[in-house]
Amino acid sequence: MNYFKLIGFLFLLHVTIPSFSQEIAILKYNGGGDWYSNPTALPNLIRFCNDNIGTKLNEKPGTVEVGNINIFQYPFLHMTGHGNVVFSNEEAENLRTYLMAGGFLHIDDNYGMEPYLRKELGKVFPNTDLVELGSDHPIFRQEYDFAQGLPKIHEHDGKRPQAFGIFHENRLVLLFTFEADLGDGWEDPMVHNDPPEVREKALKMGANIVSYVFKN
Repeated sequence: MNYFKLIGFLFLLHVTIPSFSQEIAILKYNGGGDWYSNPTALPNLIRFCNDNIGTKLNEKPGTVEVGNINIFQYPFLHMTGHGNVVFSNEEAENLRTYLMAGGFLHIDDNYGMEPYLRKELGKVFPNTDLVELGSDHPIFRQEYDFAQGLPKIHEHDGKRPQAFGIFHENRLVLLFTFEADLGDGWEDPMVHNDPPEVREKALKMGANIVSYVFKN
């Protein structure tokens, strides 16, 4: 049985991502985009969540490739970058199976990846569009209240911050945060010299996302 037939077989057996595991991994992708950007972001977010919202996340995030079966070990994947993104058909199939089996992917546009990302997401869910989340979505009130929706952390093109989602069977399986740059706000203070209130806002929104995945 080859690798992708094995994945399909496991999915048909209703294998789901283990909900008891509080693990987050950075998603490594091809295409030349800097998937490794914001290296201090996730460790800082994890520390904030463990200290403030009662999670017990592994303090060191993993790294996993899109096409690797090991993505099924992580209930939460985080993806970021500035540029090109390319998924092969096999990688898109692996990611789709992961999301349909209970996984969650947060994509935070660090500036410039949006047009490439939209094209590649069409391979993952060919008949499903990104849908903008309204400010009344529970993810904006999970732990901290963001009455206006997604906060703006860094300015790029003067556009408003937007949160988009993909749903499977009424479950939010993918969150794409655009023109917000949450990850920059999670970084060590000296990286971007953001004032404390801006970093706190970014971390609180990140905590809402983490809570939405692990506590719902």
